[in-house]
Amino acid sequence: MTVGGPAGSSGGFDAQPGARVVITIDGPAASGKSSAAKLLAQRLGIAYVSSGLLYRGATLVALRQGIDVADEGAILALLAEQDVRLHPEAGGNRVTVDWRDVTDELHTDAVDASVSVVAKHPRVRAWVNDRLREMGGSFVIDGRDMGTSVFPGALAKFYLTADPAVRAKRRAGERSTGVEAIATELSRRDERDKRQSVPAADAVVIDTGPLTLVEVVEQVLTAVLRVLPARTVNT
Repeated sequence: MTVGGPAGSSGGFDAQPGARVVITIDGPAASGKSSAAKLLAQRLGIAYVSSGLLYRGATLVALRQGIDVADEGAILALLAEQDVRLHPEAGGNRVTVDWRDVTDELHTDAVDASVSVVAKHPRVRAWVNDRLREMGGSFVIDGRDMGTSVFPGALAKFYLTADPAVRAKRRAGERSTGVEAIATELSRRDERDKRQSVPAADAVVIDTGPLTLVEVVEQVLTAVLRVLPARTVNT
C-alpha cells in the first residue's frame, strides 16, 4: 500500500517560504475529525489526508481474501502483493486496489467491525506511519495518534471528542445499523483504541458534541491562525 501523489500539491501556502505545515486532528471514532479536517484543509487551501483510510484499505483487502484480521503476518504479505494506494486530495481522499477505486467500500459495517483489530498490529501501524511520514508538502491529517506518534512536531494539534451517544447518532446517519447497536460498537472500539486515541500533551481539546461542524472548524482555524497570523483563508 502506498500513498499516491504529493500531499501538498493543491496550491496551498507555507508559513514561511519553503516551510512545511502539518496540522493533526485526532480523536475517537465519529468525533467529527474527518469532516473537520477536510473543511479546514479547504479553508487553508492545502491537502487533506485521511490516515484511517490506509487501515480501512488493509482491512478491506484482508476481508476480501478471507484472511483472519488477527493474522498480522498474512495482512502484511497481502499488502506486499496488492497495489493499494491512498490518493490525498483537498476535497477528499480516494483509495484504489490495483488501480480500481474502492473508496465506497471502506465504510461498511464489516470494515467498521474489523479495522481496529488491523490497526492494533504494530508492524501494520509502523508500515502505515512510515508511508505517512514520507509525504511532502503541507496538509491537514486526521486519525489516531497523529499528534502523539506520527507527527509529534506538527505546527498545530487538535483532539476532537464527544459523548458516545452523540457520536452514535452521527454514525447512524451514515450506516444502516440502529443507534443502539452503533453505540455498543463504538464503546468496543473506544476500548480497543484507547492506547492510540489519546490527546497529545500540547493538543487543543474540543468537545464537538454541542457544536456544529462550522463552529468546530472556526475554533480550530482561530487556533491555527495564532501561529499563522498572516494567512488569508478561503471562505
